[in-house]
Amino acid sequence: MRGRLPFLRRRPRRPGHYPPGPLRDLAAAPAPPGTTPVSQVELLALDLETTGLNPRTDHVLSLGCVPVAGGQVLLADAHEHRVRPPDGVDVGSSATIHRLTDDALSGAASLAEVLPLLLGALHGRVLLAHHAPVEVEFVGAATVSAYGARPPLTVVDTLALEHRLRADVNGEVQGSLRLDAARRTHGLPRYASHHALTDAVAAAELLLAQVAELEQRLGREVLLRDLTPKRSG
Repeated sequence: MRGRLPFLRRRPRRPGHYPPGPLRDLAAAPAPPGTTPVSQVELLALDLETTGLNPRTDHVLSLGCVPVAGGQVLLADAHEHRVRPPDGVDVGSSATIHRLTDDALSGAASLAEVLPLLLGALHGRVLLAHHAPVEVEFVGAATVSAYGARPPLTVVDTLALEHRLRADVNGEVQGSLRLDAARRTHGLPRYASHHALTDAVAAAELLLAQVAELEQRLGREVLLRDLTPKRSG
């Protein structure tokens, strides 16, 4: 799995680079430029529950997402989609972490059915996740399988941003940067973990707290580029 994402200034590919369908539509509705104030940026917080951490061999079991706009988490537009693994694949020991069993997923939609919904929700939005390479790589593997290409995404990683906020002059951080630990640092309440929608909401709330701290440090309105966004696809 890739540990780093390309930097935002990489030139985005034109919609015609992508095959007709959800990827081309997404490329035609890109995220705003880095000079946009965060208060005017729409984001989509995403969390995945999977059978493991390798997108080449593991599978998505649940997807939770919630929009963030105007300094608010838009809970009314939050969605969770459970995902049925491919035939012959069971959840195995991963069920002890996310509590999603084979029986619970037997009637769920396939990833191929859920993927266009996610890509549609990303139109004009920045993807937000805590330790975003996990979400980016699994979504990328899914779109390569379904459409032959990776999705054009602009991504903000709350874990990377928290590292930047907490690092000392040597770039070292004391303590954990896990989602629950980062939330505690900002005085946010503790939520149960390993539930896709709850973790997406948790990441969204964390970003708003991080933006507030960053605004205080900078002494001005925070711009999208201040969140060190990355571009993939």
